[in-house]
Amino acid sequence: MVGPYVGSSAWRASFQLISTLVPLAAAVWAVHSLHSWSLALALGLDLVVAGLLVRTFVLMHDCAHGSFFRSRRVNDTIGFVTGVLTLTPFAQWRRDHALHHASSGDLDRRGHGDVPTLTVREYRNRSARGRFMYRVLRHPAALLLGGPLHLAFGQRFRGQGKATGRRQVASVWGTNIAIALVLTGAVWAVGWKSVVIAYAVPYYLAALMGVWLFYVQHQFEDAYWAPHDHWDYAEAALRGSSHLQLPWGLRWFTASIGLHHVHHIAPRIPNYRLQPCHDANAVFQRSPTVTLRSGMSALRLTLWDEDRQRLVGFRDVTIT
Repeated sequence: MVGPYVGSSAWRASFQLISTLVPLAAAVWAVHSLHSWSLALALGLDLVVAGLLVRTFVLMHDCAHGSFFRSRRVNDTIGFVTGVLTLTPFAQWRRDHALHHASSGDLDRRGHGDVPTLTVREYRNRSARGRFMYRVLRHPAALLLGGPLHLAFGQRFRGQGKATGRRQVASVWGTNIAIALVLTGAVWAVGWKSVVIAYAVPYYLAALMGVWLFYVQHQFEDAYWAPHDHWDYAEAALRGSSHLQLPWGLRWFTASIGLHHVHHIAPRIPNYRLQPCHDANAVFQRSPTVTLRSGMSALRLTLWDEDRQRLVGFRDVTIT
């Protein structure tokens, strides 16, 4: 079913890249030029910069899956550059994200690119301090406001592990060096205030949007979680990944990443072919639908209830 939609188009990928990075550069320059004249107008334009940074990240995401261009070298090059722009070590993130795809919804293989999630039994078995720390970690304010700080600073240092080998460590430090050089040059050229207003502020907003996007793609009431012996890749993709329905403008800024159920079934489908694939195959119509409103409500869901087979909130669980 998905075979006809797998594969890249060089001209469409090139157009997406140009139509994203050129407006991004223009918007950043506009914020720099405007902030000394009207800070309010500059901060308003920061929302556009933030949206373009989100789109830049999704294009990097396609490079990580090898779906943006046919050439591995081209994908790696563009992935590295867009990774620097979004403060993301490309090769390390690609490895971690591959593990996420291979284990999403698997209760026995949690911890790779997903939001930390406990089962009700695990939560009940924790000490009072452990339950308190988990409640802090899963509080919407901690996720949405603290998440961007983790993305900005937590990715700067990674020790070796299952998701991070020597190549990934080299990616982290190569990205760190590139970020340092770009920021140093930018501060020297336009001053630290412009860098903060034209880049740091919109980056924070973009990361906040990104954290919410990733959250609602896998955290909703009727999500899919199963022990490894009963875990199924296709079921995890179709039932454990949401169809996030956004207005047209937001779909453009997010490069159709809301069609996450299609993406998890076939990661090699580029972003611009996800919608046609979804529309052509009835199987995708049964995937859970999430909207802006229900996606915000989903932030209260914090625990997987093994008995009810759904995500629940802290208020739905009693501690004896």
